[in-house]
Amino acid sequence: MSTPARRIYLDNAATSWPKPEAVYAAVERYQRELGAPAGRGAYAEALQVEQMVQAARRAAAELLGVQDPRQIIFTLNGTDSLNLAIHGLLDQEGGHVVTTVAEHNSVLRPLRELQQNGRITADRVACNAAGLVDPDEVRRALRPETKLIAVTHASNVTGALQPVAEIGRLAQERGILFLVDAAQTLGEMPVSVEELHADLLAAPGHKGLLGPLGTGLLYIRPGVERRLRSVRQGGTGSFSDNDRQPETLPDKYEPGNLNVPGIVGLGAGIQFLKQQGLSEVRRHAVELTERLLTGLADIRGVTLYGPPTAAQRVAVVSMSLSGVDSQELAAALDSAYRIQTRAGIHCAPAMHQALGTLQGGGTVRFSLGFASTADEVDAAVAGVREIAAAMAAV
Repeated sequence: MSTPARRIYLDNAATSWPKPEAVYAAVERYQRELGAPAGRGAYAEALQVEQMVQAARRAAAELLGVQDPRQIIFTLNGTDSLNLAIHGLLDQEGGHVVTTVAEHNSVLRPLRELQQNGRITADRVACNAAGLVDPDEVRRALRPETKLIAVTHASNVTGALQPVAEIGRLAQERGILFLVDAAQTLGEMPVSVEELHADLLAAPGHKGLLGPLGTGLLYIRPGVERRLRSVRQGGTGSFSDNDRQPETLPDKYEPGNLNVPGIVGLGAGIQFLKQQGLSEVRRHAVELTERLLTGLADIRGVTLYGPPTAAQRVAVVSMSLSGVDSQELAAALDSAYRIQTRAGIHCAPAMHQALGTLQGGGTVRFSLGFASTADEVDAAVAGVREIAAAMAAV
């Protein structure tokens, strides 16, 4: 087996790569030609930077079907967005929370922290064998004191697309705030906060949105900001004669200098998606995911996790190979074929517990991106097939 010269990157659920050329160009232009902070000066470059940040904010709002761009808050990453939503709402209010076993640690750990401190109680709704949550189970978990329902739009382990619109409708009917973790969906498929009935929606900027690392966003439904306190305070470039954090959006939740290089790159990533068309991005993802599922399912010893068809999931496929540790399989794929995946628990221990893969060290996850090709998928399938055949011959 010879080592290919070109890497095959199939870890887009962790962060997308490569980025569109427009993203690299936007970041470099900011760094080399502008370099000013946003909202901190009245000179030409500072004003231009502020305009670029607001353009990125408008682009994100349009992507989500949000009328007022000020309802989009820029954050450090998806984890930061979820922490702002969870701690900003529950640190003082407390109450009961309903979530699911499909969640990432970015939801599970803040909730666990609040539980340990006696601030909240929480229930995790189970999923079926395909990793899907039943909205009726969410309904049964609700209590009179339930303040928040927090659900991932799609699992980062199984790729399963959850029935978030139905769950959001339930939350709306009960007057319960609904938080959607769109880390694996925003940028791969159309996402509307109105259709999902989302009060809060969190996402990183560096995955499906194709921006740089260190970027994220949080959508806050109008009116929710009256209940959502800021978790950090500091300079905003506005109301500087007052030592209290502003209540206006987005300043209330954006203290300190923004990651302008990242946000400028994020804006370029969103514009790229707009030009491509999210329906086309989604079609490409479904087509390649189905090809990957079909190819892997044909290999003896392979177990696939999650929904049986690509239409029921995002471009994430987790698998295990009988008799092979997931870390060893991922290492073999990289060293022998330059196929790069993610092995392990994927920061989602409850999901792996539900799948029965936690004690065995998790799974190997393939995650496709906008730049992935059919040839790369075929190479990944061929690599697993060769390794499986070699193990069977031992």
